[in-house]
Amino acid sequence: MKILQVIPNFGFGGAETMCENLLYALRELGHSVTAVSLYDQHTPITERLEGAGIRIVYLDKKLGLDLSMVSKLFRVMRQERPEVVHTHLDVLKYAVPAARLAGVRCCIHTVHNVAEKEAEGIARKINRLYYRLGWSVPVALSPEVQRTIRDTYGLESAKVPVIYNGVDLSRCVPKECYETGETVTLLHIGRFNEQKNHAGLLRAFQLLHARYPRCRLELLGDGELREDMEAYAAELGIGEFVRFRGNQAEVHPFLHDADIFLLPSRYEGIPMTIIEAMGTGLPIVATAVGGVPDMLRDGENGLLVSCEPEAICGACARLLDDPALRERLGRRAGQDSVRFSAAHMAQRYSEVYEENRP
Repeated sequence: MKILQVIPNFGFGGAETMCENLLYALRELGHSVTAVSLYDQHTPITERLEGAGIRIVYLDKKLGLDLSMVSKLFRVMRQERPEVVHTHLDVLKYAVPAARLAGVRCCIHTVHNVAEKEAEGIARKINRLYYRLGWSVPVALSPEVQRTIRDTYGLESAKVPVIYNGVDLSRCVPKECYETGETVTLLHIGRFNEQKNHAGLLRAFQLLHARYPRCRLELLGDGELREDMEAYAAELGIGEFVRFRGNQAEVHPFLHDADIFLLPSRYEGIPMTIIEAMGTGLPIVATAVGGVPDMLRDGENGLLVSCEPEAICGACARLLDDPALRERLGRRAGQDSVRFSAAHMAQRYSEVYEENRP
């Protein structure tokens, strides 16, 4: 099949990483793949994709609503003649009309978060129209995300396939040892925005550091709240123990060197970072939101908590006090990560594409 993947850009984020992994894996299955980035933004992901021979079309989108995207996408589709248009994040309002005009009747959209958070206001109404008319098929990342799509858009569950995100697990560097050194490294990877709850994480780390002074917190990522969080860490008196690393082209060495992985989000779909932490065999503390409980079972392959700093701190303390628990949860997470391989994800999307082609 000839497949066109459309995304706003290939910046630092879970949806962008998922799209990258999917492009590689679909090509491995023999499909012809092309990517479209609405913004003219070159990133480590675009460098990797283009280095691997995957073509990316950049459309130089303006900030805000840019209706020229419909005509630009239409021209790309007329030139590429894809059998499937697969969209991610906030591109439906442009891509679906362009696909209809270009005669592409198979449009698939991955809902990367709980539905009520992915689209609001007029965007939600547009999505509902497209889904109800059958012009786009929403794909959920987990049963919980499927439920939110069903409730938000009034769709039957049977019309919302579930496909877990996947990563190239061969890139993960499995942990060999669960003993801690002179310092204990806690790691979080995520964009600095309200969803990721960095303020709650920093407060939890302040509580934890008071009990375990050997702890250090590594934060990978960037975003609109980064400077605020740097100031908040200093205000809490933990600034010298928190490292703000910014965006990293390669996160796997950081995962391998960490002792505990933290995801304190307020809401989520299927976080790519948790899959990578599982593939590394890290013990994980995560909030029980969105699709996370579909990935982690509390006490079996991770610890699930509320968003409260005290709960996050308490789970970390359990792991620090119990080396056997760290190793048991980490090794089980590594075993369970096979459910989230890129190859399996691509095979399931291929089936959905086939089912929805005219």
